[in-house]
Amino acid sequence: MNANASLSIETRIARRIARSPRNVFIRSDFTKLGSYDSVGRALRQLMNNGQLVRIGYGLYAKAERSPFSGEPVPIVGIRRLATEALARLGKSTSASTLDAAYVGGRSAQVPTGRTVAVTDRVRRRIGYGGNYVVFERRMGGDGVGLNGVRRGQAEGSRQGSE
Repeated sequence: MNANASLSIETRIARRIARSPRNVFIRSDFTKLGSYDSVGRALRQLMNNGQLVRIGYGLYAKAERSPFSGEPVPIVGIRRLATEALARLGKSTSASTLDAAYVGGRSAQVPTGRTVAVTDRVRRRIGYGGNYVVFERRMGGDGVGLNGVRRGQAEGSRQGSE
């Protein structure tokens, strides 16, 4: 008999999380361990124990208790959580215009780190404890935005409207 068969779903999920180098987990990472409802109950119990924090719909992050408040907080920062979560969801990210301006020396204002540039549409809220990442929409590689306007083109003249 398999030794893992006698362990609870919660214990098997906790072990998988502890062994994983990832910081962000999606609910589907655990579908082979049990039914949708039983996995949900196990994740909720791990959140109550302070081992996980929910950072979005179906998104969970490794957590530890804060020495200041005693509340569970993710072990990495919100920006890293967001970029890792978006990568897990198949979305590409890059530095925001604020970050690029600071790194390029065009601004002395230090960015908050809560803005992430994305090329694809993102409809999720990613964050915890009232702190959420702001998504900045970047143009695709062809330079055409959502409204069909090229970079540097006047708003009134649409591409291909001759």
